[in-house]
Amino acid sequence: MDSKIKKLNERVALAHLGGGQKRIDKQHEKKKLTARERVNYLMDEGSFEEIGVLVTHRTTDFGMENEIYFGDGVITGYGTVNGRLVYVYAQDFTVFGGALSETHAEKICKIMDLAVKVGAPIIGLNDSGGARIQEGVKSLGGYADIFYRNVQSSGVIPQISAIMGPCAGGAVYSPAMTDFTLMVENTSYMFVTGPNVVKTVTNQEVTSEELGGAYTHASKSGVAHKTSINDIQCLEDIKTLLSYLPQNNTETPKTLDFELQDEVRDVLSDIVPENPNKPYDMHEVIEGIIDEDSFYEIHKDYAENIIVGFARLGGRSIGIIANQPMFLAGVLGVKSSKKAARFTRFCDCFNIPLLVLVDVPGFLPGTDQEWNGIIVHGAKLLYALSEATVPRVTVITRKAYGGAYDVMNSKHIGADLNYAWPGAEIAVMGAKGASEIIFRREIAAADNPAEKLAEKEAEYADKFANPYRAARRGFIDEVILPKNTRRKLIKAFSMLEDKHVDTPKRKHGNIPL
Repeated sequence: MDSKIKKLNERVALAHLGGGQKRIDKQHEKKKLTARERVNYLMDEGSFEEIGVLVTHRTTDFGMENEIYFGDGVITGYGTVNGRLVYVYAQDFTVFGGALSETHAEKICKIMDLAVKVGAPIIGLNDSGGARIQEGVKSLGGYADIFYRNVQSSGVIPQISAIMGPCAGGAVYSPAMTDFTLMVENTSYMFVTGPNVVKTVTNQEVTSEELGGAYTHASKSGVAHKTSINDIQCLEDIKTLLSYLPQNNTETPKTLDFELQDEVRDVLSDIVPENPNKPYDMHEVIEGIIDEDSFYEIHKDYAENIIVGFARLGGRSIGIIANQPMFLAGVLGVKSSKKAARFTRFCDCFNIPLLVLVDVPGFLPGTDQEWNGIIVHGAKLLYALSEATVPRVTVITRKAYGGAYDVMNSKHIGADLNYAWPGAEIAVMGAKGASEIIFRREIAAADNPAEKLAEKEAEYADKFANPYRAARRGFIDEVILPKNTRRKLIKAFSMLEDKHVDTPKRKHGNIPL
C-alpha cells in the first residue's frame, strides 16, 4: 500500500509543478502568478478542492505522446470566496502555453456544468495561447463546448472572466459572453487576430498592447469592464465584485446589517450649480446617497458620459446608472447606451434593484452617431429598462429633455418610483431651443430680437423647465429636497423588496442588437 500511496503523491506533486520550475520562473519574471498561485490566493485558505488533477491529453501526433503533464494545462475545482461557494478554472501558461486541448476543455465544461446544477458563480482565470494546434479540430470543438455552456449559464449564474495573460483567436469569445471581464495591465491582451495578421492583411503596424491591451479594451472597445495593475489586484477585484452579487438567479444579494438613523445629507444640496449649463460631478451625488465607500464602478473608462456600478444603500446591494454632466454634458450616445443597457440586463438577471440618476440633455447629435446606429443602440437601453422587473427608482437631479427623458427609466416605461429635485427641468428641449422654434416669428419681428428671445426663453423656462407639470400628471411621484434623497431611497427600496411582476408568456424578446 505504501508504494501505491507514494505513486499517487508523486503524480500529484508533478501536477502541482505544472510545466516545471523553469517555466514557473519565467512566469514570475513576467510579474505574473502561476495558475495555482492565483487559485490559492482567490480562494479562502484551505477551501479549494481540485477536480481532474490527474487528467492528461490523448494526443499521439507530432510526438505529443512524449509530453505528458498531469492536469493538462488547466486547474479546475471549487471552494469558497469569503465563505461563499464558487467554481473556478485557471489556465496554466507553463503547460503548452495554456493552450486548450480536448481534455483541457472537458475539465472546464465539467465544472461549468456543476456550477449550473448547484447554482454558484463560475470564475475563469484565462492565460492561454489559444487552441492547441497539434489537436486540430478537437481543440476547436472544445472551445465550442465551452461557448455553448456560457450561453446556457447566462442569466442563471454569475460568470466572471479574468484575462491574466494572452487570450487570442476563438478564445476571446468565452469571456465576451460572460457577465464581467477583468484585465491585468501590461501583461494581458485580447484580440481575434494578432498584430502579425493585422500587418499582413491591412499593412498596419500595431503592438499587442495597442491592439488588445487592458487600456485599449477598457477605454475604446468596452470589452474590459475593469482593469487591475497586477494579478493580486485583479483577484481582489473579483472578490469585491462577488460581494455585490447573489449566488444565482433565484436568490437576492446578501443584505448587510443596517439600522435607519438620521439619513439627511446636507452635502447634496450644494452639488448642482444654479447655472443649468455648468457641469458637476455625478460621483459626488452618488457618494452622498449611498452607504459610505460602497460604490464599485464598472466600465469606468468607457463611455464616460454615463456611470454604472454597484453600491449599497441601507445595506442592500443596488445597481446605479447615472448620467455624467462632466463628460459631453451627460448626453446619451452609442457607447453610453450600450454600456447602460448591458449593465441593466445583468442587474435584472440577478435580482439587483436599480437606481437611475438623471441629468440628460438628450441624445448626442451628429453624422457619426447616426451612421453608427444611435437609433438602434439607444433603443437597447430603452428595451433593457422597459424589460427589467427588479425594483426601479429614478431621481432627476437636473435636466431630463426629449426622448432621453423617456429612456432614462421614466414612469412611462415601468419605473416604480420617480423623484425629482426642485431644480429639475423636464421638457421636450431646453428653453432657448424651444423659444427659438415656438416664438421665431415674434423674435424675428421684434426691434431687438436678442432681447425678445431672452424674454421668451424666461417665459418658457418658468412654464415648462421645472418638475411640477410632470408631478401634476403623476409622472413624478414626489419633488424632494436633495438632502432627503438618501432617506427616501432607503425607504423606497425597502418597500419594493417583495416586488413581483408577471410578464407575458414568450420564449424571449428580440432586443435590438
